[in-house]
Amino acid sequence: MATEGKRLREARKSVPPTKRFQLDEALTLLKSLPKPKFDETVEVAVNLGVDTKKGDQTVRGTVVLPHGTGKVPRVAVFAAGEAAREAEAAGADVVGAEDLVEKIEGGWEEFDILVAVPELMRVVGRLGRKLGPRMPSKKAGNITPDVAAAVRELKSGKVEFRADRGGVIHVPLGKVSFDDESLRDNFKTLLSEVFRARPSGAKGQYLKNVTICSTMSPGIKLDLAEVRELAELQ
Repeated sequence: MATEGKRLREARKSVPPTKRFQLDEALTLLKSLPKPKFDETVEVAVNLGVDTKKGDQTVRGTVVLPHGTGKVPRVAVFAAGEAAREAEAAGADVVGAEDLVEKIEGGWEEFDILVAVPELMRVVGRLGRKLGPRMPSKKAGNITPDVAAAVRELKSGKVEFRADRGGVIHVPLGKVSFDDESLRDNFKTLLSEVFRARPSGAKGQYLKNVTICSTMSPGIKLDLAEVRELAELQ
């Protein structure tokens, strides 16, 4: 059975489990907690009142965070000819066609995100069973004739969000080293998109709980009234 480390036990003493914080208070508290020796990622978890078993209640989308996430993703692109040259110029880490498909089939996984031109999906499709949700997706904007634009967006802070089976969205907001205003801007931008993605089939309370944490901290619950206000003001 896993046990909590001393740092997490100490951090929990500073985070009242039932209190809901204003965003600025939560960020101040988060940064005051005992820290490891690396720059932790700040993450947000959004619990939504949706039934993801129903097709009309899927919540999924993409958003470009204005200050990025603090991590530049490794982007691999399926393209050929001029599209391949444009992807390379835009900063793609790896570009290929059937050779890249074969490389991934052979076990290569040194990428974070895959992008593809539509005409190559006929060969990329055979990776579906191997890659599962990491496959390029039209909904995520990763199947596009303009792969150069997709690469630039991904490198500048575009992230995908999707509700899991429990109706919860997990998204990185940045790093603990980010200033509070940058984290606040990223938070507002993300929550605005989550609200815009509300499915028509969702009834009742859409926003049930919002929590922020760092990689190795307990979750800090946010005041839902303020979260709604921040999302609407974006």
